[in-house]
Amino acid sequence: MRILIPVDGSKSSLNAVKYAAKLAISLRTNDSITLVNVHDDHGLRRAKKILSTAEIDDYLRAVSDEDLKAARKHLTKEGLPFDAIVKQGHVSEEIVKTANSGKFDIVVIGSKGRSGIMDLLIGSVTQKVVASAKPPVVVVK
Repeated sequence: MRILIPVDGSKSSLNAVKYAAKLAISLRTNDSITLVNVHDDHGLRRAKKILSTAEIDDYLRAVSDEDLKAARKHLTKEGLPFDAIVKQGHVSEEIVKTANSGKFDIVVIGSKGRSGIMDLLIGSVTQKVVASAKPPVVVVK
């Protein structure tokens, strides 16, 4: 089973990683786990006017390393192989594009990320992924 896990450094996304790890271990298959971290490029538009591309890339690499740190640590501790993808763009759209690429059997996503926009029961990014992703989506609290 090929599992995609969107990770943004939030507690909810770490819970999704932990759930996916348990799933992979319990299924005892040759699972492929991919973490995806997406940076919203809307906020970067202004920064691009005053900073060089190299400075922005260095900053995003550092942010991604921090966002993915706990997820990487957990998967390594569990002995599960994984890879990570870092993207820029509209967060939910990039996650859906990745999920719909045909490379994944399931998406495991946290119910709420660290976004400032909070809906009653489920985060707006999660809602869009659930509505638009072709593979099944498991939402983890």
